[in-house]
Amino acid sequence: MIRVVLVDDHPMFREGLRFTLERTEDIQVVGEADDGQQALDVIAEVDPDVVVMDLAMPRLDGLAATERLAAEGARAGILVLTFSEEDTAVLAAVRAGARGYLVKGVAAEQVVSGVRAVAAGHAVFGPSLATRMLEFFGGGRPREPRFPELSEREHEVLGHLANGWTNQRIADELVISPITVRNHVSSILTKLRLTNRREAMLRYHDR
Repeated sequence: MIRVVLVDDHPMFREGLRFTLERTEDIQVVGEADDGQQALDVIAEVDPDVVVMDLAMPRLDGLAATERLAAEGARAGILVLTFSEEDTAVLAAVRAGARGYLVKGVAAEQVVSGVRAVAAGHAVFGPSLATRMLEFFGGGRPREPRFPELSEREHEVLGHLANGWTNQRIADELVISPITVRNHVSSILTKLRLTNRREAMLRYHDR
């Protein structure tokens, strides 16, 4: 029996997910949490095999919770199930220690298969992400680099900016000052010949 904890700040979504998983004969939901901090307590108490983790949550988000679990040597495998399919979010989750990443809206069968795969120690990505991950990690044909005129740090800042993050949030994530972020944003706009943050977001998303 695969023992699972669900972590999501939307009770109705958790209820539907529980129903989906417990229709199977080999999966049991043994705990739930509505934010990352509560998740840490529940996981320590019930010691699940798999944690299905949202990223965007109050108090402690899913990325920070995943990092904490990895640092503490938690046994559970983390399967991220969230709305964002941006490369920056996926890579950040993998670096934090997640074994899988699915985007909300995938078929119920894919979530069940993802839980089983993570429980077995495998990595799993949704169909829209798998090819991009193969390319990034060298398993597929590499894509042409985007925005080659930007530095590595500017690429990071642009990715977060494109997700709608404020300068302060970007600064907190990258452990730099808001003034440094502001300077990076100014440099990005100059190099890409853009006039404001909205244009940068649209350019990043190819709109």
